[in-house]
Amino acid sequence: MSTANKERRGTSPGAPSPEVTPEHSFEGDYRPSAVETSQPANIRVDPVHQVEFLYSLADALNTTLDLNTLMHRVADLVRAVIDYRIFAILLINDRTQELWMRFQIGHTPDVERTRLKMGRGIVGQAALQRRTLRVDDVSKEEHYINANPNVRSEMAVPLIVKNRVIGVLDLESEAVGFFTTEHQRLLEMVASRMAVAVENARLYTRVSRQAQTLTVLNDISREITSILDVDDLLERIGQLLKRVIDYQMFTILLWSERTQQFQHRFSSRYGERITRERSVALGEGIIGSAAQLREPVLASDARKDARYVAVNPETRSELAVPLIYKGKVIGVIDLEHTRINYYNEDHQRTLSTLAAQVAISIANARLYQRIHEEEQRMERDLEMARQVQLRLMPPQPPKLEHAEFAAQFFAARSIGGDVYDFLDYGPGRVAVAIGDVSGKAAPAALYAALVSGILRSLATQHLSPAALLAALNEQLQERRMDSQYVTMLIAIWDDSNQTIQIANAGSVQPLFVSLSSSSSRTTVDVKTIKAEGFPLGLFPDVEYEEFTISTRPGDLMVFFSDGIPDAENAKGEMFGTERLTKVLKTLRQPTAASAADAILDAVGTFQSGTEHFDDETVVVLRAL
Repeated sequence: MSTANKERRGTSPGAPSPEVTPEHSFEGDYRPSAVETSQPANIRVDPVHQVEFLYSLADALNTTLDLNTLMHRVADLVRAVIDYRIFAILLINDRTQELWMRFQIGHTPDVERTRLKMGRGIVGQAALQRRTLRVDDVSKEEHYINANPNVRSEMAVPLIVKNRVIGVLDLESEAVGFFTTEHQRLLEMVASRMAVAVENARLYTRVSRQAQTLTVLNDISREITSILDVDDLLERIGQLLKRVIDYQMFTILLWSERTQQFQHRFSSRYGERITRERSVALGEGIIGSAAQLREPVLASDARKDARYVAVNPETRSELAVPLIYKGKVIGVIDLEHTRINYYNEDHQRTLSTLAAQVAISIANARLYQRIHEEEQRMERDLEMARQVQLRLMPPQPPKLEHAEFAAQFFAARSIGGDVYDFLDYGPGRVAVAIGDVSGKAAPAALYAALVSGILRSLATQHLSPAALLAALNEQLQERRMDSQYVTMLIAIWDDSNQTIQIANAGSVQPLFVSLSSSSSRTTVDVKTIKAEGFPLGLFPDVEYEEFTISTRPGDLMVFFSDGIPDAENAKGEMFGTERLTKVLKTLRQPTAASAADAILDAVGTFQSGTEHFDDETVVVLRAL
């Protein structure tokens, strides 16, 4: 071998010289020893050396499943007995039935990128004829492709596994008639054993790649299920998909019920997000066909596919997969590349597997988006209802010469079922109404509005507390609603004689706080007014008893809803009437407002930030 050949060998792709550290790591080092490589060019391998060679070959092939390592080892072993100029291993692409260079020494980059059809060139003929072709003078061979003007002889040996050609082992030399019958016999032995090893290595690589792909798909599925914003989800899908399938153009289209077309929701082009306004009808183009057929559509050469719509003129291969959720096509994922035959069946299977999870994630994100929009609408509606409810309550308590009033209301939710009112009963007379509608939130608030309207219409008759409750009950019976009722207490204050009349329809019994002073101290006495009765709206023809209480200056009448005594703390303990009584007994010369504030402050402190589960209403009357 000439010095020039040695230098070229050292710079050939995939074949570093012994003095240079390889760029790639392989599974072990199987270069022949110096003794082996020093053999003459045309050596006849005797039976002893042949057996040794076969042992070395078997060892080299059986101790690795890495295809790169396998091919390097074969190249080194063959060079030990055949001083070739150019060496190549070509494999057949099952989909395109083309031969491509999987490994080479001595070829130029342009030749390495060449794809050969079956029957083209000496290599293609060897694959087509399924036999070894040894050409002593390539210039006299009609099928020879003159890729290197220095080549004079060539030998191509097909790689056959289970009666199927999977590739070709090709050697070239600068000498005419370089390859001998002995070389052919030796190379055919190498090819027969190498073919099985190559197939095993490819199978191992395929299985490893599938396992890795499934792991990545699992990671992708786990991540995208946690994204609930549709736009963020689609962008992240595009980013994660790059981990398993390379693409240059990526699009996700979603079905629009309004337009009955697929709308572009996310598109990227060479890594940059772009905006597209174009819609795709069912059955239109490769994308619409995938949706209509409900199965993936793979266009190896988009320009030759009659369905292709040239949105991106540089597109050569395209893969479109429908997104199906609960038997309905909700969208399409579309990938495009500028290389012909870029996408294959493995890509199709991978994208189809991922598409099922993508469809679920998109459906969940869209459902969450609708729920979020509905919640926002409900929040706006509830806020408006709250404002309406607050307008139904008196803006401020009435002012009288011998009495003062204070009221506090806290809704457990944005709107509640408690209701209170001050009704004008003529000069010096005020009716206090405090009620609690069954249920919570909007239904309770609407029923409370109904009760408040009826109550105000009846107030013009200036009925006694008992008569007013009976009349209100009859009105609600006429507008009866299943499982809806209201508890209510009516108290009429007469400012002229400082008395109060009370009737109760199932509401919480009020507390009467009287103050007595002596020379040494002030005594606070708290009593419960034992007024009882049936709630309104449940039974017809109900009568209510009535109490009249006389007051002295400083006395308090405390009305409250059940949200006060029923308030719970973190331990599940209830505030109760006893704690409320203690709060009232600690008051010294309180005003109506300070008493109401003290009650709600005590309840708030008792709950210590726990959620309020019921509305809280307090109305305080203080005799002056």
